[in-house]
Amino acid sequence: MKIFTSSQIHELDRYTIEKENIKSIDLMERAAKAVTHAITERWSSLTPIVVFAGHGNNGGDALAVARMLANEGYKVKTFLFNISDKLSDDCNTNKQRLLESKASKGFIEVTTQFDPPELTEDTLVVDGLFGTGLNKPLAGGFAALIKYINQSLAKVVSIDIPSGLLSEDNSYNVRANIIRANLTLSFHQPKLAFLFGDNQAFLGEVKILDIRLSQEFINKKEANYSILEEVDIRKLLLSRNDFAHKGTMGNALIIAGCYSMAGAAILASRACLRAGVGKTTVHTPRANNTIMQTAVPEAIVHLDHEETAFSEAIDTDGFDALGIGPGLGKLENTAIALIAQIRRTQCPIVVDADALNILASHRAWMQQLPKGIIMTPHPKELDRLTGAPTNNDYERLVRASDLAKSIQGYVLLKGHNSALCLPDGNIAFNSTGNSGMATAGSGDVLTGIITALLARGYSQTNACLVGMYLHGLAGDLAAREVGKESLIASDIINYLPKAFRRLEE
Repeated sequence: MKIFTSSQIHELDRYTIEKENIKSIDLMERAAKAVTHAITERWSSLTPIVVFAGHGNNGGDALAVARMLANEGYKVKTFLFNISDKLSDDCNTNKQRLLESKASKGFIEVTTQFDPPELTEDTLVVDGLFGTGLNKPLAGGFAALIKYINQSLAKVVSIDIPSGLLSEDNSYNVRANIIRANLTLSFHQPKLAFLFGDNQAFLGEVKILDIRLSQEFINKKEANYSILEEVDIRKLLLSRNDFAHKGTMGNALIIAGCYSMAGAAILASRACLRAGVGKTTVHTPRANNTIMQTAVPEAIVHLDHEETAFSEAIDTDGFDALGIGPGLGKLENTAIALIAQIRRTQCPIVVDADALNILASHRAWMQQLPKGIIMTPHPKELDRLTGAPTNNDYERLVRASDLAKSIQGYVLLKGHNSALCLPDGNIAFNSTGNSGMATAGSGDVLTGIITALLARGYSQTNACLVGMYLHGLAGDLAAREVGKESLIASDIINYLPKAFRRLEE
């Protein structure tokens, strides 16, 4: 699914109006009907409703919803904020329609003074103050109104986007001046801002409403952002030839696990094997030999000369992919071995965990990374790689994308909506996964899966897309059985077969 920016969404609206020969007011009516239906499904006509409408088209939507709710027998009080006496054409039309309807009894147009209504825990607020056209933080009277709504016990439904929230970048927004909705009814698609964790407090539950915008425009318009869907991944899956053998299904190398961190090597190698690769070799310190041989009998164990740490690069001829970093440790001799290994490796590389932390401590080495390298950092690892800590998810995504472009590689920023930043600047968000996967070892499993897919013959792009989707899907299937609280990284591996079967069916 493509994710359009606010300017592209407005283009889509205009295109729909022009190509489908539909008036903008009729498209607004279509949107209002969808919102009204969603509200009446959840709240009975005994619910007192207060509608706050702004002067633009989001306000026009709200006025139409107020009229429709009143016609359905709801008791509706509507406030239209027309401070500058500049209503949009469609907002003004819906104002006139409202005045001719049952909703006229509860209608108040605010031009100067505003006496706020009582908002109780029984009240439903419909927020139609500002939509996707907002391009700066709210201030003054509107900020005060939003704080008043947020401080009440009323339930809040926001039309398209919570008022005050910007569609993309909220880095410099005033968070106290954003509506905290219980339900956001968004048209056509989620907005980019909906995908960031630091905006979830404003959204509540998000429901996407199909208002039949132009499919022709959607198909032909390029978008830098997208959300992976199951249908996308099914198209990317490679088939398994009936005459295949282990020598034709890929040979993967995992370099992982210092002494006391053998578990990371076990998880990465087990995930690699479960993801369909023909052979997996694990290079690990000598101290891990017994546990690796016991825990992962299907893997070939290749031992480092050192007892407790990865200390020297090895020959990668004959391997189809390398995954390096889980539990590796950050000793200086390990760091030197890491960059030497990256320099001499000719096959695709996945870099994770301690390997990323080593690169963050040796920033000059970033210039030596081969094109097409895959990095899988969590947010704090990315902050260390870029040398700029931030608590802003949009800013962190921009940095991840800039890093991918600068190294001409792939940066898979892990999180609830993991984001794959491609070297061409495009970004794909994952739609699978859950909070139960916030557990030690989950990232090691992802490294193993992607390494296996690379060895199987997937391109870097497709290995990342399929890998992160499968990883999240296996986690979702596991959570259904064991619950989120009890989910551990091994569960993700154990449910990979079911994830594959679901995609292959």
